Amino acid sequence: MTGIIAAMKTELELIRNKLDNVTEEKHGGLVFYRGSYKGKETVAAICGIGKVYASMCAEAMTLLYAPDVIINTGVAGALSDKLHMLDCTVADKCVQYDMDTSPLGDPVGFVSGISKIYFPADKDLSDRFAECCKKTGKEPVVCTVASGDAFVADTKKKKWISKEFGASVCDMESAAIAHVCTVNGVPFIISRCISDGADDGAKFDFPTMCGMAADISSNAVLEFIERYGG
Repeated sequence: MTGIIAAMKTELELIRNKLDNVTEEKHGGLVFYRGSYKGKETVAAICGIGKVYASMCAEAMTLLYAPDVIINTGVAGALSDKLHMLDCTVADKCVQYDMDTSPLGDPVGFVSGISKIYFPADKDLSDRFAECCKKTGKEPVVCTVASGDAFVADTKKKKWISKEFGASVCDMESAAIAHVCTVNGVPFIISRCISDGADDGAKFDFPTMCGMAADISSNAVLEFIERYGG
């Protein structure tokens, strides 16, 4: 089974509409859409915005459905000048840029208990996903994704995240899902399409580009399920 998590309805709508024989299953305030695509068993959910909602959804999906892989699909802000609107990105690893116990001597981003800063995505599956992006007509950029509980719309903050963590993309959910998947031993893929520049103009660009960016990421997910889904 392939698990799919998106933060917003816009980011999951195309995929949800493509699923066959869908049943809605409610668990703990979350709605899971269980069905199939091209005969491949799939479960999808809208988690809500932010790391807590993302973590709740990833944990519930893991325990209830035991997916073979969880894909986080959606939109994100560009931290790198080499990325442009509607570029497709696939994470090689994720980091929580707002995790900070540095006053205790830890590096910024360090997660206690599992002693990690970065959460590597499954390389084989992510490489396959990158090939699926190409099938949709987009040349994917493989890069580090940084997540935190803030919509980044500030050039100074954007530059700090990029410099501190070597990240090219920022969002509000990916690293939380990566964290949960890592703890549970579930392979994960992070697919994000650029909707804004995470700068002073982000609040204007995001509403305009969000829908188009979400559909690009979603089409790559559907291609992946068709080719590699269980």
